[in-house]
Amino acid sequence: MVILPVFAAIALGAGTIIERIILKKKNISIKFYETYSFLAIVLVMIPFIFFLWNVSPDALLLKNILILAAVVVLAILANYFTFYSMKWEKLSKLEPAKMVEPLFTILLAIIFSIFIDATLYERNIKIIIPAIIAGAALIFSHFEKHHLKFNKYFLAAIIGSFFFASELVVSRLILDNYSSFTFYFVRCTLIFILSLAIFRPSFTKAKAKTKTIFFLLLTGAIWVAFRTILYYGYTTFGIIFTTLIIMLGPVFIYLFAWIFLKDKPTWKNIVASIVILGAVLYGLFI
Repeated sequence: MVILPVFAAIALGAGTIIERIILKKKNISIKFYETYSFLAIVLVMIPFIFFLWNVSPDALLLKNILILAAVVVLAILANYFTFYSMKWEKLSKLEPAKMVEPLFTILLAIIFSIFIDATLYERNIKIIIPAIIAGAALIFSHFEKHHLKFNKYFLAAIIGSFFFASELVVSRLILDNYSSFTFYFVRCTLIFILSLAIFRPSFTKAKAKTKTIFFLLLTGAIWVAFRTILYYGYTTFGIIFTTLIIMLGPVFIYLFAWIFLKDKPTWKNIVASIVILGAVLYGLFI
């Protein structure tokens, strides 16, 4: 089952690329995508939710409802800043900003383990150290001189990464009250309703073509697979360990690009891949 986070990493890369394809379209606004991408996710999940619905009565406690509300707000902010950056900037230039998300997640998980709940977040130094090393290697492999220009889109991507990391770490506080699938369904349904109320985007004015609608549904299915596996990993293996495994994603991307696209990795990519692979193996076999 440890292989599941690797599939999640591949899904993350595929979903991000398709999102960029959709957001590049002139008729697709950020507010439109913020709203209807979540509708697509909900529609993909509806046929399955009747069979996979599982919620503990504790989920209805006021404390847990407030935590869920915080998760939804953080997710809306994370997606808005991320979509804003992806709409107007190339993914290659945003990669370093997106690569800090795993490091944010690890550091926030450590903070939560100290001040919130040590039982929900790992404090195993044998996992924390290789995870931080792998995260630093990942950032190092994506930084170039031209990335050091912190324009508003790059800054928005960093803010989005921080909000995503915050959302994921806060989610762990209530994940045990739901199945992974149910939690993602509830989260996305609430985000869709709130985004629709806030942004009020017009579907007809956007003139979304059949191809765009197909891509929305395809992206929705990818995110369902990614988040379900991610939440399962958090509750089964822990946040830091799951984040460490998911950092293998770029390693596979480098390898596949080299094999199928004849796109040779840079020396930084190779060094980072060796460091990440070593960190993951260390985390698996200690």
